[in-house]
Amino acid sequence: MIELAMDRLTGLSVFVTAVEQGSLAAAARRLGMTPAMAGKHIASMEASLGVRLLYRTTRKLHLTAVGEDYLQRARQILDALDEADGTARELQTEPRGILRIAAPTTFGTLHLGPPIADFLKSYPSVRIEMSLSDRFVDLVAEGIDLAIRIGTLSDSSLIARRFAQSDMLACATPNYLDQNGRPGTPSDLAKLDRLAFSQATSAGDWRFTDRDGRNHSVSGPTRLSADTMDILLSAALAGAGVVYGPAFVLSDHVNSGALERILPDYTTESLGIHAVYPSGRLVSAKVRHFITLLHDRFAERAAWTITGREAR
Repeated sequence: MIELAMDRLTGLSVFVTAVEQGSLAAAARRLGMTPAMAGKHIASMEASLGVRLLYRTTRKLHLTAVGEDYLQRARQILDALDEADGTARELQTEPRGILRIAAPTTFGTLHLGPPIADFLKSYPSVRIEMSLSDRFVDLVAEGIDLAIRIGTLSDSSLIARRFAQSDMLACATPNYLDQNGRPGTPSDLAKLDRLAFSQATSAGDWRFTDRDGRNHSVSGPTRLSADTMDILLSAALAGAGVVYGPAFVLSDHVNSGALERILPDYTTESLGIHAVYPSGRLVSAKVRHFITLLHDRFAERAAWTITGREAR
């Protein structure tokens, strides 16, 4: 079926070009084929249609009445194909159309508004549909062009581009720590009220590495678990306990003094922040340009820097 369709399109091109050039030989030269092959395409079309389109002499072509009408329709088909080809090429060079993005709720709320605004200003032919959720999104099934995913990636059917990273932090309000004590080692955290993100791979398992490279894990029951960092942050700011979460959520509050970083001499897990898209698709200009914007936008804040004495 595909070969037949290609033959029909080639036949239309030969027919229209032959009429415009005045001969099959001229059409053959224009289209890069032999005169005999050009003649076979016309003969095949006429046999398929059951009508004669051209009268051919050694010097000139003459359209039949049916050929006159067919010529106009053939031109419309080829013009429409050229227009479709041109539009497809433009879509690969100039972003346009709807860009569907999925992102985790807190990261999207805190950090994606400004880059999206910049993207919309730069590309007026683009519309964005944003979905914020901490659930796993099936990009292909839900028609998502691009998703933001944080941490370990397990779906090998996706192409991933890391554009930032974020360390994990353990924090509490200075007042809470004044009342309950400041832990000197990770094991001391077991004595405090822990606030944990329930959607993490190991929600209540907090990991720290000391200066000698030894790993320490804090596990056990937590005082509050939630499936969004927003409520954990709000509870921590209100003095409910120690929250363990990514720097892209907590660093501004640590830098302002509202939260105090716990165990600053220990290192923690670093989370990669990725833009992912289905591998089976031709990557459109809108996706490519948005990923480039994310790289440029977050390059300077890749670590969500902690300033002042809490940076130790």
